[in-house]
Amino acid sequence: MERTSDVTDAVLALNAGSSSVKFALFDVERERPVERLRGVLEDRGTAPRLTAQDENGAELVDRRWPEGATHEDVFAATLDWIETHLGETTLIGAGHRIVHGGRDFVSPLRLDEETIAALDRLTPLAPLHQPRSLEPIRALRTVRPDLPQIGCFDTAFHANLAPPVTLYAIPHRFADEGLRKYGFHGLSYEHIAGRLAEAGLSAKRTVVAHLGGGASLCAMREGRSVDTSMGFSTLDGLVMGTRTGSVDPGIVFYLAREHGLPLEEIERIFYLESGLKGVSGVSSDVRTLLASDNPRAAMALDLFAYRASREIAAMANSLGGLEQLVFTGGIGEHAPPVRAAICRRLVWLGASLDESQNAVGAAKISPDGAGLDIRVMAANEERVIAAHTLRALSRGL
Repeated sequence: MERTSDVTDAVLALNAGSSSVKFALFDVERERPVERLRGVLEDRGTAPRLTAQDENGAELVDRRWPEGATHEDVFAATLDWIETHLGETTLIGAGHRIVHGGRDFVSPLRLDEETIAALDRLTPLAPLHQPRSLEPIRALRTVRPDLPQIGCFDTAFHANLAPPVTLYAIPHRFADEGLRKYGFHGLSYEHIAGRLAEAGLSAKRTVVAHLGGGASLCAMREGRSVDTSMGFSTLDGLVMGTRTGSVDPGIVFYLAREHGLPLEEIERIFYLESGLKGVSGVSSDVRTLLASDNPRAAMALDLFAYRASREIAAMANSLGGLEQLVFTGGIGEHAPPVRAAICRRLVWLGASLDESQNAVGAAKISPDGAGLDIRVMAANEERVIAAHTLRALSRGL
């Protein structure tokens, strides 16, 4: 891809997950981000690994560190590598996906010691994800203290949700301290909402299915969140790779009372040992489960599709009907059998697949004239982060 000669600035988007940090470097062309490269730093486990590709998918690096390498050293080396690709451009800022913004953080903002401390205080709302979101921010402040950093919040897209959608049937004193539905995956949903608007499709009553290791749904109208399947925590809603999704709260009491499990162990089981991994006993990876002849693998996939279709029907109820279904995320984009299994359960809502188009992951996988428009769109949270970062920097945040 040929770039304009007036490109002088670049921004870095970082998206920290439970076991890796995805990143993308964007040139600033006419005040818009244009992707130059993207990569993944797998920094959890015994052997950290950095891989990256240019905008055409050509491999740029595949580096591994020996066992015992510290997170700080690996992150600093990754940043050094990124900066070797700046050329004559200047890195003017870095944007971060932050899982939880609570009630107060609903717009991108400049990250300093005060805001980082405030975000750290939200850790009880997302005990496994929030600390992970803040790690790259702190690491970058250490190695590049003068580089402006902008926080972008996964909860912000759902900030306008209101009762009864946000309420739980618990004593109101708990709601007053923040126990409510927040919703997550907002940066992914914001990207899809923008794609739909560009295509003139945002007016349709739409459910977007972000299906990956973490999975959720969002009911949208006119590019705005009307309802979502995740709630107070990232455990809620759909079956996920290693997370339970919605469970009867009585299970927590049973495990504590009858098995003597402490809350910390129940939390670990629900976040890390459940979902597809727990049901199958094989793997949390859909590709592995699809290739397996273990009957429990098939059972796990069937449960995944059942729960997704059930929740899509609930989102349709919140919308007062359903005209469009969009699959995104790693599973949503790359697992045709899973899409088909979900859609088979939604025939009564007008779902019908063009099997050949579904098999190749075409942009539109429903036949012309079907009652429900079904599409596949690639997730790109990093582009949204970069765009927010540029706007925040231009406003002097």
